[in-house]
Parts: sequence; structure tokens; C-alpha cells
Amino acid sequence: MISTFTGIEIGKRSLITHTTALNTVGHNISNAGVEGYSRQRVEMKATDPLYVPGLNREETPGQIGQGMETQRIERVKDMLLEGRIVAESNGLGYWKARDNYILMLEQVHNEPYDISVRGFMDRFWESWQDLNLHPEEMSSRKAIVERGKALTDAIHNQYNRFKSIRDMAEGDIKATVGQVNEMIREIAALNEQILKSEALGDNPNDLWDKRDMIVNNLSELVDVTIGNRDPDEYVLNIGGMHLIQGRIVKDLRLEGNPENEGYSRVLWDQTSQDVVFRGGKLAALLELRDGDIKAEIQKLDLMSMNFVDLVNEIHSRGYGLNKETGNNFFIEYPFIDNASGNYDFNSDGAEDSSLIFRIDGSNKLNPKEQIGLAGVLTLPGATDDVTIQYFPSDTVEDLINRINLSGAEVVARLNQEGVLSLKGVPSFEDANPDFVIRHLEDSGLFLSGYTGILRGPGAANAFDWQQVDAVNQLTPAAAFAVAPLTHPSSWIALNPVMENDPGYIAANFDATSQTGGPGDGRAALAIANLRTEQVMIGNRTTFDDYFADAVAEIGLKGEQAEKALETENLILKQLKDMRDSISGVNVDEEMANMVKFQHGYTAAARFVSNIDEMLDVIINRMGA
Repeated sequence: MISTFTGIEIGKRSLITHTTALNTVGHNISNAGVEGYSRQRVEMKATDPLYVPGLNREETPGQIGQGMETQRIERVKDMLLEGRIVAESNGLGYWKARDNYILMLEQVHNEPYDISVRGFMDRFWESWQDLNLHPEEMSSRKAIVERGKALTDAIHNQYNRFKSIRDMAEGDIKATVGQVNEMIREIAALNEQILKSEALGDNPNDLWDKRDMIVNNLSELVDVTIGNRDPDEYVLNIGGMHLIQGRIVKDLRLEGNPENEGYSRVLWDQTSQDVVFRGGKLAALLELRDGDIKAEIQKLDLMSMNFVDLVNEIHSRGYGLNKETGNNFFIEYPFIDNASGNYDFNSDGAEDSSLIFRIDGSNKLNPKEQIGLAGVLTLPGATDDVTIQYFPSDTVEDLINRINLSGAEVVARLNQEGVLSLKGVPSFEDANPDFVIRHLEDSGLFLSGYTGILRGPGAANAFDWQQVDAVNQLTPAAAFAVAPLTHPSSWIALNPVMENDPGYIAANFDATSQTGGPGDGRAALAIANLRTEQVMIGNRTTFDDYFADAVAEIGLKGEQAEKALETENLILKQLKDMRDSISGVNVDEEMANMVKFQHGYTAAARFVSNIDEMLDVIINRMGA
């Protein structure tokens, strides 16, 4: 039976529902400028009728309505669009970090000519050219000393700037890992609150918004993806591995890597496995630190080591004003004080390897001569051995070019005496040492009988660095040099003998003959000609080419990063604009809703007032 006070109950429900709607409008307007807030909407429904269908229901002319009530307060959110924003934020964080750091590398290269390494090197070559014209003058030698010192200082400065950028990236990595761990713990805490709220049947809209905002910020740092398999457990993944699973958090941790100069690896804290990042700021920082910036240092080291080695090669054969010979112009610091390069590489107390930088053959070669031999060279590559086939019709020059363009971490040239010179270069893998020839093997006779480097053909006569006294595999007449100290660009320096007495600086190749007398500057000219000789590796064939290619390469990387960042910003802006059009608060719309709900509230209040008057008549006036 319908109660006399049913009207009061219906009116009350309407008042409560419209009050809730007005409060929601106020909440939306209050948070219109809050980042990450999604507007909320009250879903209203008619209250279940008094009688449901059944044989025991009272005979009435129909179901009697019981007014309205709030079904739920939901946030307006497109979760598919939110997933796209999270995915694109990975790219934005990645390219933003690359753009910032590549710009710093560009600034190192794009110094004014007067203070750049290239400017100082050009003046250094010019001073040797002057000595060639005036080999008897002490003033020309003093100019070489001063310009040599200025050049080495410039190289040191460039190395230090690259090193400081790499250290900056390391610090950024540590800070970013700390941010990631802090964010995932905050998300896990929110997951726990959300789960409790959902268990009570509530919609924790503000908590959801807060979690989504943290996930968006997190996605700029690492390439997270949201798992949707279990609706009761919020999951975030990195590379298929759980980062967060409900309230369970898998922290990241840092561990110094001795093979990478102590720079940090990012590991899963529980398993100590390396974390594989494919996007986000952290992926870019690791790629920059161990890729781009490291490569710039290695290229500078390569140039510096070749520069020192080649100048010394010529200078040591020349004679100074004081008729002294056999003196290096630059100091060379060996990595190990062992004549055979023997070294305890695994630090177990026993020598187990041979660190050799350069090996020179014993036979003078003609670069245009056909070798008349066939075979396969096996040389170390970046990640695996590289094989280079040669044929009888190949000239010496052909095979040298093939070696240099093969991607092997060994390069070749004919030195000043016309013998084949093989050198190690910086290594791609952290586990392998820089400037070390790791393997030489020839199935034929080119490296043995023809060039006079190896004792014989085949694997049995191969040179391999992972054994003690590997130099015993070389012919007795072959010459070799022990690997240099790490980062030659940090220690390159003039020989103090030259600084103290410039008379030791060699200008000619013969101290006594008529053609090699005091007026002969052939040694100085040979050093000056190094500027344009093909002495570097691959496509960087000369010192001038090195500087041109280094600037061009970093410029192209900068252009790529700038364009990619611009594209990511545009894409993300479009996605966020779409999200704002769906989830953002429109104040005009909210004001219209406010008026609508206010009128509804007023009408409900008027209805309650009328029912109250009717009841007053029945209760207080009937039967009087």
C-alpha cells in the first residue's frame, strides 16, 4: 500500500540528487584549471518502483514511481585515447633528451675557428711547413713548440667537455631512476586506495585522475604500457616485464659497470637483470651516454692516437739541429709496462692477454702491385669476426681499402717506410679494450710471406690477444707497439725534451749527406703533409676529413632530433587537445548545467512544499 508520505520521500530524493549534481558542477568548475583533472558527470536514474511484477502484488492501476536517485558519478574519459597519449609521451621524452644533449655536443664542435681543435691543428701544420722552408731557424722550431702546446691543450679541453657531458648524462640517469622508483611507489599506494574504494562500490574519480597523471609523467621517463588483462589489478609493464602489479612494485636499481668506466647499469632490483628500455627519457640518456657521447670521445681518441703515432713515426727518423735522432715529438704512454704487452686482463693474478696496438710488417710493398695471392683474412669486428676475401688480381692498395671499409676494428695503411701497418681502433663493445688488435688470421700468405707480419697461414699461426706472448706469432722482423693508456686525447703532450731544447726538433732525414744537410727540411715537410695524407680509417681518410665529417655527423643528428621532437610535440598536442575536448571542463557548459540542476532543485522543493500543505490539511484540519 502506498504510504501517505510517499510524496515527501519522492521530493527528498529529488532534492538529494539535484544537490549532488550541483555539488559535482561546483567540483568541476573548481578544478577547471587543475592539470590532469577529468570532468565528472552525475548519472541519474529513476528509483525502482514500489511494486515489482508478481502474483502477490497489490492490485493497483500500475507501478507507482518512487522518484529519482544518483546512479553513479563518473568521470568523462576516453581510455583508448589515454593509451595513445601514454605511448606518444615515450617518444616525446626520448627526443627531448636527445635534442638537449646533441645540442651540447654540437656546441663543443662549433667553437669559433680561433679556439677550435681544427684551428689549432691547422696552425700546427703551417708551423711545420715554415720549418720546411727555414730548417736552420730556431724561431721556426719555437713556433712549433708553442703551437704544439696550444693544440694539445685544445684537445684536452675538447675531451674534458665531452667527458663532462657524459658525466652529466650519468647524473641525469641516476636522478631519473630515482624519479621512476618514487612514481611507481606512489602509483602502488594509489592502487591500494582505489581498490578499497572500488570494493565499496564507489567510483574514485579523483584518485583515478591522479594515477593517470602520474602514469603520463612516468611515460615520458620510461616506455611503460598499461596491462588490461585483469580488471581488478592495475598493471604497468616495461619491455614485457611487470613494473607494477597492483600493490606490488619492482624497483629499478643502479650498479656501476667496471667494463664501462664505472658508469651505471639499470637493473631490476629483484633479479639483477638489465632493464631493456625502448623509449622515454631514460632510454635516450643511456643511448647518449654509451652511444653518441662515447662515440665522440672515441673519435677524438682515435684522431689523437693516430696524430701522435704518425708524427712520432716521422720525427723519430729525422735529425734535429743538434744532429740527434730517434726522439719522439709527443710522449706516448703505454697501457702496461711490459715489452710484449702481456697483461692480467681478468685480474686473477696471472697474465692472460697481450695488448698490442700496432703491428708493422717487415717487407716493403708497392701499393699498385698485384698481390698474386688468394685467401681470406679474419679480423675482429664490432660484435663478431669479419672475413675479408682477397684475390690474385687485387693490388695492395685494393686490399688495404677493403680492410678499412669492412667494419673491422683493425685498420691498415702503408707507413713511411712502405711496410704494411695494422692498428687497433676503439672498440664497440665495453668488454673489449680500445686500441688493441684482438685477432689476425690469414688462410693464405698475404699476412705472412707477403707482408712479413704473421709466421704462417691458418688458425695455428693466428695472432690472438687472449693469450700471453701473442707477439710470438709474429715474424722476428715485424715491429709492434703496446696499447696506449686509456683516452689518448686526455694525455697527449709534447715531449719535454722538445720544450726544453727546440734544437731536438727534426727537420731533415740525414745529418751528414749533402741532400740532408742543415738546409734540408724533408722531415718537416713529411710531417706537414700528414694533414692531407690518407691516414685515418674508413671514409675519414685524412685529418681534415675527420673534422669535416665530425661536424657534419653531429649536425645531422641534431637536425634529426630537432625535427623528431617537433613532430612528437605536434602529435601530442593534437591528442591532448582531443582529450581536453572530451575530458576537459567547459565552464559555459557547467554553468548551463548549474542552471538546469538549480531549476530542478527549486521544482523539487516546491513539490515538497505542496505535499506538506496537503498533509497539513489532512492532519490538522479534517474532522475539526
